Amino acid sequence: MRVRVDIGAQRLSLFGDDGACIRRYAVSTAANGAGEQQGSYRTPRGRHRIRARIGGGAPSGAVFRARRPTGEVWSTDFAAAHPGRDWVLTRILWLCGEESGRNRGGEVDSMRRYIYIHGTGEDQPMGVPRSHGCVRMRNRDIIELFELVPVGTEVEIVE
Repeated sequence: MRVRVDIGAQRLSLFGDDGACIRRYAVSTAANGAGEQQGSYRTPRGRHRIRARIGGGAPSGAVFRARRPTGEVWSTDFAAAHPGRDWVLTRILWLCGEESGRNRGGEVDSMRRYIYIHGTGEDQPMGVPRSHGCVRMRNRDIIELFELVPVGTEVEIVE
């Protein structure tokens, strides 16, 4: 299996071992566009791998901070009471870069930048770049993807 995130199309595709596309999802990548520099709030390009899968069994909408469940569950009322939060919900697929100097090591390290594929609030649009660098998905979609991809799965992010 492998995952391909197309920043221009705002789409994530999952390919099986035979190379056939088996799932497609609308996503939301960085509002600031593509880029690898730490602090840029951009989505890093290139070859990555899923380093960790976090949140298995958590309810849809479970709120995570620093990769730990808070015990809270997102709702529109809860979000209204906590404006300005960057919601990391439901599941986390933590990415690590595979290309030294491009998205691995130094000031361009995707893992140290905490770049994830994760769920987000249902009020957030998909197909529109709005994240702070991560790849956001609908909660139902990240649950499905999470169940299909193991640690070590290749993730390619392209413009």
